[in-house]
Amino acid sequence: MSIGIIGTGKIGQALAAHLTKAGYEVVVSNSRGPASLVELVRQLGQCAKAGTRQEAAQQDLVVLAVPWSEVGAALADLPAWDDRILIDATNPVVQPGFRLADLNGRTSSEVVASLSPGARVVKAANTLLSVVLAADPKQAGGRRVLFISGDDVAAKEEVKVILGRIGFATIDLGELATGGRLQQFPGGPLPALNLIKLD
Repeated sequence: MSIGIIGTGKIGQALAAHLTKAGYEVVVSNSRGPASLVELVRQLGQCAKAGTRQEAAQQDLVVLAVPWSEVGAALADLPAWDDRILIDATNPVVQPGFRLADLNGRTSSEVVASLSPGARVVKAANTLLSVVLAADPKQAGGRRVLFISGDDVAAKEEVKVILGRIGFATIDLGELATGGRLQQFPGGPLPALNLIKLD
């Protein structure tokens, strides 16, 4: 399986590092173009390569990890999703002031789903601080927990498998309208909660 990552901030880089370490082929992309990612790709190793946003979006599974203000542009003019999985690792934060974006009563992942028709959206990897997400998920005899939510059960199962292979445990919170609200930051009760599931 090849995985595309749109956004190479701290969250995108943390996920790319875990994925490449587990042997997944990863295409990283950002708004500045592949030439800006040479050093990151060197650090990630032979399983990683830089690509355009469109190239990252053509992979078997895609991760969206950009600031909320860039979500619309990041998802614009992409190839057809054709039921491929889009992991939404974004948070609806508006700066300055660290405010919740106006979502018109929806969760942020429902907004992301509306901007990516044909994608099976799974909310994941958005609740931990980037330094915690980047750390070894195997801790204290167990595995660090990532919350997930989504409307497609099969898509969530695929994401669970991938997250399990890179070392994380998962807790399924249900659909985007309910679970997505619990893990949404700011506003939800679960962000920054660092749980370890004992094996």
